[in-house]
Amino acid sequence: MAPIRFVFGLHFHQPVGNFDHVFAQHVEDVYRPLLERLASRDFLPVVLHLSGPLLEWLERHEPAYLDQIGTLVSGGKIEILLAGFYEPVLAAIPRADRVEQIQWMHQAVQRRFGVDARGLWLTERVWEPELAADLADAGVRYALVDDRHFLATGFAAERLHAPLWTESDGRRVALFPIDERLRYLIPFRPPEETAEYLRSLRAGGHRLAVLADDGEKFGGWPGTKEWVYERGWLDRFMATIGGLVESGEVRLSRLDEALAEVPSNGLAYLPTASYTEMEGWSLPPDAALRLARLQHDLGESRIAGPDGALVRGAHWRNFLVKYPESNRMHKKMQALSALCRRKGNPEAARRAIGRAQCNDAYWHGVFGGLYLPHLRDAIWRELALAEGELRQGKGLAWEVLDFDGDGHPEIWVHSESFSAVVSPVRGAAIEEFTLFASGINYANVLTRRREAYHDQALERGARASEHGDGGTASIHEIEEGIRLDVRPPLDADDRALFVERILPKALGLDKYSRGDYRPMHSWSRAGFDYAVQRRRGVLEIACAAGEDGGRLAKMIRFGSDGEVTVRYAWDPGAAGSEDLFSTEISLAGSLLPESTPAAEPWRFPIETVAKSERGLDRTRQGESLTLRWPVRLGEAAVTLRRPA
Repeated sequence: MAPIRFVFGLHFHQPVGNFDHVFAQHVEDVYRPLLERLASRDFLPVVLHLSGPLLEWLERHEPAYLDQIGTLVSGGKIEILLAGFYEPVLAAIPRADRVEQIQWMHQAVQRRFGVDARGLWLTERVWEPELAADLADAGVRYALVDDRHFLATGFAAERLHAPLWTESDGRRVALFPIDERLRYLIPFRPPEETAEYLRSLRAGGHRLAVLADDGEKFGGWPGTKEWVYERGWLDRFMATIGGLVESGEVRLSRLDEALAEVPSNGLAYLPTASYTEMEGWSLPPDAALRLARLQHDLGESRIAGPDGALVRGAHWRNFLVKYPESNRMHKKMQALSALCRRKGNPEAARRAIGRAQCNDAYWHGVFGGLYLPHLRDAIWRELALAEGELRQGKGLAWEVLDFDGDGHPEIWVHSESFSAVVSPVRGAAIEEFTLFASGINYANVLTRRREAYHDQALERGARASEHGDGGTASIHEIEEGIRLDVRPPLDADDRALFVERILPKALGLDKYSRGDYRPMHSWSRAGFDYAVQRRRGVLEIACAAGEDGGRLAKMIRFGSDGEVTVRYAWDPGAAGSEDLFSTEISLAGSLLPESTPAAEPWRFPIETVAKSERGLDRTRQGESLTLRWPVRLGEAAVTLRRPA
């Protein structure tokens, strides 16, 4: 009986905007020891993808490590994979950008390692049918996707231990199914279980088994450094699988070798899909809880069987619905990408847009992603760099368009100094306010939302997962063990700059900061009529909403340098004379407010409670500044200026 080919694939990645010490720590704890031990035991060949942000960091800080990889690549011991250079979810960026991002990676790999790579690591394994043509146009011959993508289409698991082919617009690529069972076995279970599984596949006549997963789980995830290295999992794994290689039962393989030597199992057209957990994370809370209950009712054995792939959540793009903050970054990226191409695609702007397409800050699962301010800040910084480049020499201008794609118009105001988006349908709030000089979107503050895992953690109470069966906890088992005693504070309205309400006099800061109150009146979700005009070097947006006691006139004035002033006029009889008219300004950076007449300010930090690979993290997202005036005044004004 011929040996079964075993592809051992690793994806190494750090996102745009991550801290230097995180890069360095992963080199020390994961990337260097893993490669050195594999090479020392000749547990080769392996398949490796280095993301562009990590590749650039290593080039600056650890070139000797890249030289080690290069030596192994030149000897045929490592197969290097492509992807979008800055690790975008390819399905979520414009089609021309997909091809360009892959070509950037191809050029970088060819320049650094001297190879003409043709295989692709598909970021977050997010697949859409049209991708096949774009991958082929970018020179990709084969790509990795999850076996679940096939199972959800009705394929039998027995067909998924060989390459299959798909096409779009007549352009073809081969697809290698990643074995989910191997992803869960390695490195969390004793190596003998992997050996037993590979033997069973071989006994069943299969010729190929593919593992491809995050390299960070070999020392970067909680508990894995001790388990993989100090407690000897990696040494036992190499010895155990190495024994199968010596006995002729297993052959370590590259993907290009497997494509050439393992017969295709035919044609496949895959649905829009990602991996199981991602599709669950992208659901809104109530639907996510219903899915969890359904999976529980069906039982672990049935979910693990062929029926499990048919029980699915939503798709990656649903994060853009679930989190408006993600959608605003995404639509700004798309708008600037189109503008950049209209202006001849200048290199500095195009590269900044490419970096802003890095996927991590756009979604949230067991990893922080969207909930990590430094990652969102990095995206907005790159978008500011790109737009500043594209707006050079331009004066104050505006566009009325459906900027965020929700069917309602926004007003995009911009000059060579700043960019802002005003949403008339959502209280005429300013949802983006970016000053190019600072690279900060001052409205980049995450709303405190209910998450399904808040409910599950409250229900779970003190119960924790136990792992006394000879393995170590996977990231998903850690996720299942999180608990909460008290529900975190929630916001009734999305955060932005200038959200107006009338607050009762008796309301205190403590209840207000927790979101535990009802306003006398709120314009946060009111639709405003508006008119835009330019006068004396400024741009004014005159907004009006409401009838009777809910009337509010709101004049937003932008200077060409980005100074913004908002003037209010309201009905002084709208509430009790001692109640307070207020505007809440949620700030991601330091701006200087000046109010006329002087307002009574409330300030508090905006903190979220979100899951991460460590459990639950409390993270400061920004600051709430609420300015309050007695309702009886009937009018007020606020100016925001950048610090000197």
